[in-house]
Amino acid sequence: MPFGGNDWLALTQEPTLEPDLPICDPHHHFWDYRLERLPYQRYLLHELADDINSGHNVRSTVFVEARSMYRTTGPEEMRPVGEVEFVQGLAAASASNLYGPGRAAASIVGHANLNLGDGVRPVLEALRAASPNRFRGIRHSVTWDPHPEIENTAAHNRQGQLSSDNFRGGARVLADMGLSLEAWLFFPQLTEVADFAKAVPNLTIILNHIGGLLRVGPYANREEVMDTWRNGIAAVAACPNVNVKLGGIGMPRTGFDWHARTKPIGSEELAESMAPLMNYCIEKFGPERAMFESNFPVDKVSYSYNILYNAFKRMSKDYSPSERAAMFHDTAARVYRVEA
Repeated sequence: MPFGGNDWLALTQEPTLEPDLPICDPHHHFWDYRLERLPYQRYLLHELADDINSGHNVRSTVFVEARSMYRTTGPEEMRPVGEVEFVQGLAAASASNLYGPGRAAASIVGHANLNLGDGVRPVLEALRAASPNRFRGIRHSVTWDPHPEIENTAAHNRQGQLSSDNFRGGARVLADMGLSLEAWLFFPQLTEVADFAKAVPNLTIILNHIGGLLRVGPYANREEVMDTWRNGIAAVAACPNVNVKLGGIGMPRTGFDWHARTKPIGSEELAESMAPLMNYCIEKFGPERAMFESNFPVDKVSYSYNILYNAFKRMSKDYSPSERAAMFHDTAARVYRVEA
């Protein structure tokens, strides 16, 4: 594969568009581990700072769990607390302005196993204690697909978690504590999300990566895939407690070839390619429930941070100033309670 870090991305450079437009990036990760499937095996505060300070006015970011820096001892269900403890330290370092003006991890999303039902409360309390001022919720991935060609990476890998009594019981505890849930799944599961959202109407849910569209393997080059995705997005958008993240399409599973190119994509082509997907989500959810995200470093295999946000700005140019302000900053700042 041709991706090779910043040297590869430097092949395409562009002037930053609208450099003063405020941005809250609601989805990035930190990690430092060696897995072959991860081209960017170290992504910590220095690497994020290089990206968010590359030209755009990124005022704050939201860290989302990545199953990194877990505790190695103690009860299994408590081990994810280690990740939040680690990120809390990085966030404090970022707040010192040593890494530029962007406030990295102004809000933090960790992980807790909702299949514990009522038993998830002590885990959530420990996560909140690890980050009293930044912890906002959890992500419990429920990605599942019957096709062996589709990689299922969920830590708790089982079918139908969203409909189980234990999972819903844990979600109610989450809602009672005023915390949110990141929903990361694959597009055939979108109707399950809609049913789940209706069952826990007081829980704030954030649909990750435009609903997990897949266009590889058994889902490649099939128009019925897009019909299923559009119907699923419409069903989830009908639930007022769900918001959507506009991004994640740099992952190869979305079906684009950008990660395999010898010259990285530019923002004009990227904006044109993403527009039908992003505009459909915006049409269904409305700008007040939609937020542009980087999903870095995962999406960094396909484009640079500067190119991505240039593309977001290009494809959103026909929306009103208030609508663009919502999608670039205000929706994320509200949902994740990012302090000004």
